[in-house]
Amino acid sequence: MSRVIRALVYGDVDLNLIDGSAVWAQSTVQALSLAGCETRLVLKAPVLTGRLTDPLAGLPGVTLVRPAEERLVPGQGDRPLSPVQASRLLARLDRDEPCDLLVLRGRRLVGRVVADGRFDGRIWAYLTDIPQSAAAMTEQARAELGRIAAASRRLLCQTEELRCFLEAWVPEACGRSVLCPPSVPEPDFPVPDHDRPHDPLRLVYTGKFAPLWNTLPMTRLPSLLAERGVAAELHTVGDKIHDDPAHPGFHDAMFRALNGGTLGVHHHGGQPREEAMRIAADCDLGLGWRAPGLDASLELSTKVMEFGALGLPVVLNRTPAHEALLGADYPLYVPGRAEPEDAAEAVAHAARAPEARRLAAARCRDAARRYTLRAAADRWRGHLDRVFPPAPAGVVHRARPLRVGVAGHDLKFLTRLLDHFRAVPGLDVRVDAWPALARHDPGASRELADWADVVVVEWCGPAAVWYSRHKRRGSRLVIRLHRFELDAEWPGQVDIDAVDRVICVSPYYARRTLEHTGWPRHKVVVVPNWVDADQLDRPKAPGARHRLGMIGIAPSRKRLDLGLDVLEALRARDRRWHLSVKSKPPWEYWWIWNKPEERAHYETILRRVQTSPLLQGAVVFDDFGADVASWLRRIGHVLSTSDDESFHLAPAEGMASGAVPALLPWPGADEIYDRRWIHDGPPAMAEAITGLGESEGTWRSAADTARAQVRESYALDRVAAAWTDLLVSG
Repeated sequence: MSRVIRALVYGDVDLNLIDGSAVWAQSTVQALSLAGCETRLVLKAPVLTGRLTDPLAGLPGVTLVRPAEERLVPGQGDRPLSPVQASRLLARLDRDEPCDLLVLRGRRLVGRVVADGRFDGRIWAYLTDIPQSAAAMTEQARAELGRIAAASRRLLCQTEELRCFLEAWVPEACGRSVLCPPSVPEPDFPVPDHDRPHDPLRLVYTGKFAPLWNTLPMTRLPSLLAERGVAAELHTVGDKIHDDPAHPGFHDAMFRALNGGTLGVHHHGGQPREEAMRIAADCDLGLGWRAPGLDASLELSTKVMEFGALGLPVVLNRTPAHEALLGADYPLYVPGRAEPEDAAEAVAHAARAPEARRLAAARCRDAARRYTLRAAADRWRGHLDRVFPPAPAGVVHRARPLRVGVAGHDLKFLTRLLDHFRAVPGLDVRVDAWPALARHDPGASRELADWADVVVVEWCGPAAVWYSRHKRRGSRLVIRLHRFELDAEWPGQVDIDAVDRVICVSPYYARRTLEHTGWPRHKVVVVPNWVDADQLDRPKAPGARHRLGMIGIAPSRKRLDLGLDVLEALRARDRRWHLSVKSKPPWEYWWIWNKPEERAHYETILRRVQTSPLLQGAVVFDDFGADVASWLRRIGHVLSTSDDESFHLAPAEGMASGAVPALLPWPGADEIYDRRWIHDGPPAMAEAITGLGESEGTWRSAADTARAQVRESYALDRVAAAWTDLLVSG
């Protein structure tokens, strides 16, 4: 970061009780401090114990705001803040000292802050208490999460699975969701060697005590293990026992089990995080075993990382999330239905099989290395650098901000650039959004033209014609021309003498523009399309290597029929190959479906998909939507079989995702993409894809090369910097 960023942090959590949410608040502040932020942590409840807050007090740039002790909220007394009280207090603190970002945890709290409306565009919302299944995602929940996403600058997601789930159900989350997994501190004391376990074997659990966390059945493990000839004791750390209405009697039973002399159970009560780590480090085996009801959770098990950082192997459920973290062959998954007897069998296996114990410890240790506090600080620094770019040299010494106007009827290709312009210090951005291609409010457009130092018009259409004829003396005008405009009358109507730059997205279309219009060569420049490489770069799903992808198949010049030729050639050799198509159907575009030749083209294609023996069951049509990044996780090869394109983002987006591109030689393709990805026809394309599909290593190597190429040439930060330079320097 080039300037000091001010963060305000509030979680709807009580830091007197040690559980995952309270530890989140502590570690978030620690990571922000390491990332160089000035951070104020606002406490929900009066401080009764400093176990979590004391380590924060001396951190650089960190201030603890204690509303109860400082009497900041009338009538609070010794009670925790309600979401309404918290939202009002945060607004007051922001008025006194404005923040750049507000980091919040808790769905009710975030909903209240969003409803109050003061922090729109500055909220960084960390949400785990949201529906995590299709059955639970009601329309009401979707609407609420949509409002939260629209008001947030970033949505902080604990896992990739949670991010993809949220994007699939909440379109507003797409492009705003970033990974923010839990972090664990590295121990600042020598970690014991766990190769020789204690006798009796020491099991350990730290955290909250709740029904779904199996903490009550856990206390039976010493006796169940004794029946299997394994002497064991259970050590527990924590002081938060849930009072769950769905499980009456749990609280009292849990309290008795911890404090009533249960055979083999040693309860250490609530402890500072560092002391809890010391207690756990002196044990032999961590417990992350939970009730099957949590197997579908999209959250990450912090316990695995905490114990892994201490060199402890962990007994836990076999779930997709755990397999992704530790591998399908991890040796200490609880077998069967994860009943107490099954958990006892897993522990007994760990006790009797030192090789399994060592392998499990190594896997957990390797996983923990990816989630250290320093790794969290690096992630935060990366997120903040992208959201808070430095001021360009050309505006640092200006008496007032550079006024940038943006106009056009369809700004979808400018969305992230607009976000960037608005974030750049020294730029003041306003938008003249035309409701249709040739319809606008002349008064609003005139006001923008008179106000702006530089106007950017998206598409060389009627808006470009209007602004070229109403340019204010001394201002600059930049027009971006894509493709379809060249075949229309508008370029001939533009007053090119009033235009300072015409932006084309590829060298081929820059040449075509010059040939078609005769405009001065120095006015036509190339700035490529942007690709949000950070958002797209995600782990591939199993089976991605044998799945082709196409994005957008309308109009017919996109040539889905040639994509089917490739698929048939591949499946003639290997039936594992499939094709996924993400697109609106052509009949949803009236200007396409009104043409008989277009309808005939797609009728032929659909009949072919239904009748070809090689295509039956091998083509999937996915909904059009903004969730391209999560969709691309399933795709190993992205096809571009068009007759012509101005740029074609789909291959570049695929490359950023770790998919290998395959293109036919449409005009100008070789000036945008490396020739190694361009093939003479569908047979050559299929042959190249087959070669890559035969080996995981070969495919991944090609994907890594493609990913590096797109980052070098088309990554959002590079393209945004080129645009910023164009706006500031001309």
